[in-house]
Amino acid sequence: MRRISRITVAGAATASLALALSACGGTSTSSSSSSESKGDKGLAIAYDVGGRGDQSFNDAAFAGLQQAKEEFKYETADVEPTDGETDADKEQRLVSLAKQGYNPVIGVGYAYAAAVKGAAEKYPDTTFGIVDDATVEAENVADLVFSEEEASYLAGVAAAETTKTKTVGFVGGVDIPLIHKFRAGFEQGVKDTDPKVKVISQFLTQTAEEGGFSSPDKGKSAAEGQIEKKADVVYAAAGLSGQGVIEAAAANKVWAIGVDSDQYKQEALAKYKDSILTSAMKDVAKAVYNLAKSVEDGKPATGIVKGDLKTGEVSLSNSNPKFADDAELQEAIKTAKEKIVSGEIKVKSS
Repeated sequence: MRRISRITVAGAATASLALALSACGGTSTSSSSSSESKGDKGLAIAYDVGGRGDQSFNDAAFAGLQQAKEEFKYETADVEPTDGETDADKEQRLVSLAKQGYNPVIGVGYAYAAAVKGAAEKYPDTTFGIVDDATVEAENVADLVFSEEEASYLAGVAAAETTKTKTVGFVGGVDIPLIHKFRAGFEQGVKDTDPKVKVISQFLTQTAEEGGFSSPDKGKSAAEGQIEKKADVVYAAAGLSGQGVIEAAAANKVWAIGVDSDQYKQEALAKYKDSILTSAMKDVAKAVYNLAKSVEDGKPATGIVKGDLKTGEVSLSNSNPKFADDAELQEAIKTAKEKIVSGEIKVKSS
């Protein structure tokens, strides 16, 4: 059962939500008819840089929202970011959603840390979530974090087992600790598998505001540079910029490794899918849905909620038949996974 305290804020009209958010980025909402609705609003998410349509991180969060909407039959909202926005803008967006009665309210991405903390203080009866941060300590906040380094280690195993040139590449969107986890795990997985394989690593920008997560052209250029240096497998942890990496891999007939979602299955990447070896996935959709369900069940999750290989919330995709049907490669990945889960392999995060 949903908490009664939420109903007290449900009287505000959807139109006023749109007005309140007009200065903070576009939004889309969906609702059931009054005869079907529970009289109460549900999950709302505010996207990270790149917004919906990134074929990766944000789209995975939207999938979790869609699952919650369909199962719980309530109104949801998802809000786009705007260029050059401040922490205050992000906080206003989250506060507006909470004020209208949405619960839980999730900021998608580490950049929402300050905003989630501020909004949570203003609305203590609302559950807030943040994906990819573990620093917001509040009684009504869930930090939805993942062991990205573990999935990246397996991606490194796949790269080392696949390369013919003994050179592979890593493209990180922004030079920040979160993306360092992807790089560290990947490089360790490569070196543990074959110390002779060279890893070329590059970050696109120093800050997200410079477009590191939202510029396919930057990703394409970086991948092309690595391919010129003989990299024949390139792993991108760069959000929307990763599309450019995949495009460059396809054009040069080398392998790309996707990230966050199963990018082999992404419609927007369909013409490149035969060049996507696998994807290092983290189940953002499941994390988003699970937080919504915890609120729906009246037992809101709070604190650090972590997904890893053991829980199945990070993994490698098996959609490409050339990857799935390679018995030797699959055995190497299975062995590495078992050693990580058992603790025999300690994966570095930086």
